[in-house]
Amino acid sequence: MATLWNKGTAATSAVEAFTVGNDRVLDMKLARYDVIGSKAHIRMLESIGLLTSEELSALTDALDDILADIDNGRFGMEDDVEDIHSQIELILTRKLGDIGKKIHSGRSRNDQVLVDLKLFLKDELLEIRGSILDLFGKLQSLSEKYKDVILPGYTHTQIAMPSSFGMWFGAYAEALVNDMYMLGGAYKVVNRNPLGSAAGFGNSFPLDRDMTTRLLGFASPDYNSVAAQLSRGKTEKCVASAIGCVALTLNRFASDCCLWMCPNFGFIKFPDSLTTGSSIMPHKKNPDVWEMVRGKCNRVMATQNEISMMAGNMISGYHRDFQLFKDVLFPSLELIKECLSITSYMLDNIEVSDSILDDPKYETMFTVEEVNRRTREGTAFRDAYKEVGLEVNEGRFRYSGKDTSELKVKDLGHTHIGSIGNLCNKEIAQLMESSSEWK
Repeated sequence: MATLWNKGTAATSAVEAFTVGNDRVLDMKLARYDVIGSKAHIRMLESIGLLTSEELSALTDALDDILADIDNGRFGMEDDVEDIHSQIELILTRKLGDIGKKIHSGRSRNDQVLVDLKLFLKDELLEIRGSILDLFGKLQSLSEKYKDVILPGYTHTQIAMPSSFGMWFGAYAEALVNDMYMLGGAYKVVNRNPLGSAAGFGNSFPLDRDMTTRLLGFASPDYNSVAAQLSRGKTEKCVASAIGCVALTLNRFASDCCLWMCPNFGFIKFPDSLTTGSSIMPHKKNPDVWEMVRGKCNRVMATQNEISMMAGNMISGYHRDFQLFKDVLFPSLELIKECLSITSYMLDNIEVSDSILDDPKYETMFTVEEVNRRTREGTAFRDAYKEVGLEVNEGRFRYSGKDTSELKVKDLGHTHIGSIGNLCNKEIAQLMESSSEWK
């Protein structure tokens, strides 16, 4: 196998297979970023006199050809090549001879891999941000559309107090704001340039790390070379934590949908084409999509713990274990993007029930409204509470003598910030706007 580190002694096939593992497949996601990082690196090398302008031009043209092949799906890894970095350097050397061998001056695979990862993760986080903004917009739109339709609120999975579909949709929209803060924090961790830290101890060449930072669009360098390598594991953990927060939001929303699609509730429904049936029970309309969102998001939430376990017990400096972070994080990034996409698609087709209150069992969720009404009329709160509780126990509770099946949110007099009568969707939209401005 062709390796950048080969010094004349070949590793056995068993060692190669065990240490390389799934890296060659995962490395394909980093291919274009390896080229982008290399283009910045050689421009810097030319600026400090390690390449001539002619060599820079030749290398740049060759790298551009490789990048075009990657973007057009024509690039691949040869069977006997260890990783993406070896493959690209091999192509350059075949095409340019000794000039191709100069590209690695002043860097190690350690900082090369790390800069590829950070460029890749920046793009992944930006893509996830876009998907969240799309989902947020749909949730806010649904919140406004159904803000006057009452929905039973539950605590301890028991009927509690009046909520609304507007509050339900709006709650998950605001939850995404907090997730966006987490993603923005992860982006700040990712958005620092490790290139030039080499194997973790810098280099005796006069590398211009500020130049590569500007060229690659990072906010700043990882200044200390050892700190750059210490960011391995922590970078992946931060990203995993952030997407885990998104996953928790989607997981809870999916769980709500699974429950509320059940005919025992009947709060929401979806077209038959978005549900599945049973091989034996012809009446079934199963929430398979939401069950899979729930399960896949659980896998995403577990990613942070797995990375934490792998990243522990390591001294400073590079370790081959770092390679395994990709095995865990890369699939989870795909999972969270899939879950965001399908959730958005399902919301385009959701139908809500406006006849929930026809069921008399929901009469009792207006007990607090009745207690508050009596309190406003002069009864002490605790006395009103006991009166209403007794009426419920004796089966004679009625909310102010009203037909609750006809009630709308506006009839309940909720006016404070964040209540069903004052959803604050505009203010939440402003929070999302500010939380999604990353630098």
